[in-house]
Amino acid sequence: MSVRHSIIDGPALDAPESLDSHLARLGHLPTGSREVIDVLDAAGLRGRGGAAFPVATKWRAVAERSRRDAVVLVNGAEGEPLSAKDRLVMETRPHLVLDGALLAARTVRAREVVVYVGEEHRRALAVMQHALGERSAQERRSTRVLAAPARYVAGEESAAVHFVNEGVALPTTTPPRVFERGVAGRPTLVQNVETLAHVALAARHGGAVRGTALLTLSGAVPRRGVLEVAEGSSIGEALGRAGGPGDHGGALLLGGYFGGWVDLDQAAAMPVDAAWLRSAGMALGCGVVAVLPASRCGVAETARILGWLAEQSARQCGPCVFGLRAIAEAVQRIAERRPQEGDLHRVERWSQQLAGRGACKHPDGAAALLQSALRVFAGDFTMNQVRRTCVATARTAAA
Repeated sequence: MSVRHSIIDGPALDAPESLDSHLARLGHLPTGSREVIDVLDAAGLRGRGGAAFPVATKWRAVAERSRRDAVVLVNGAEGEPLSAKDRLVMETRPHLVLDGALLAARTVRAREVVVYVGEEHRRALAVMQHALGERSAQERRSTRVLAAPARYVAGEESAAVHFVNEGVALPTTTPPRVFERGVAGRPTLVQNVETLAHVALAARHGGAVRGTALLTLSGAVPRRGVLEVAEGSSIGEALGRAGGPGDHGGALLLGGYFGGWVDLDQAAAMPVDAAWLRSAGMALGCGVVAVLPASRCGVAETARILGWLAEQSARQCGPCVFGLRAIAEAVQRIAERRPQEGDLHRVERWSQQLAGRGACKHPDGAAALLQSALRVFAGDFTMNQVRRTCVATARTAAA
């Protein structure tokens, strides 16, 4: 996959691409399926939903367990507030997503495809349903579109499977994992929509060339929205294409609410490469790049996100119900410059204790976000706790 074989380059994105236009632009999928996993392996394709897990490994795990009864679950929940890439792909390139899903079904010998789209993404839901209506009778019979609840945890793979099975989008404890026993107790491949779009391109063009990634840029940048960049290019290059960072506060949120804060100057040189970022202790996540405006306090923004994550908890285990709420309240007190004695020390300690203790990864993501904030905004936390002032306020007053 090269930039010229990108997801969103091509015809204008103001309307969904029809099946006829899609086929005229890209041609039909290859008929064979045995070599697809090898192509994905050669491409080094990783999932674009946040975890960046190797796609070929995931497909092999399902294929090995399938008795021609597996399920492919297309994850288009996109509950991350700062991300818009998945709905853009569904709204404009729906057949690329369906191609990837149907190719996955053929490869892992699945009998059913479930397209799981966030209920708040009404246009994406309608487009995917219409696109399915353009496909063959056999494809329509084996595929259904479901609306996912508007909850952050609804996009977690076990929560998505639980919703399909029981009508409730709650994460479930493991094992077994969904690739072992998922929808209706069958091996289930859960794959993000952008990932499946890349799969459809890799199958057509091979996996030996560099791919692309979709980033959602927001905050202190002149041109906000979804941008497609070559993998391996720098975050600074992406910011440059968006007009460069404007009146910024010196940091950006990378990867979304389950990502982390990064110093802006350091981030600019970092590659858009999930594996490299993971080795450096960071995450590309769902491709969010949100530049902190100069007028916003990093501590206050962290408190706001933690409070939202606490509200989005599945409320089925103590670390989220009590731990995450307590952390969010303590950070909020520090942000509002009314801390209790020892709040900062408690927050630092709790950030180390929370991860790995929940039924799902929800508290882990919140802990990672907080730890990054404590590093990047260390001075702000100290000033808010000890001096009862805020760096952003001082910066704004001096401007």
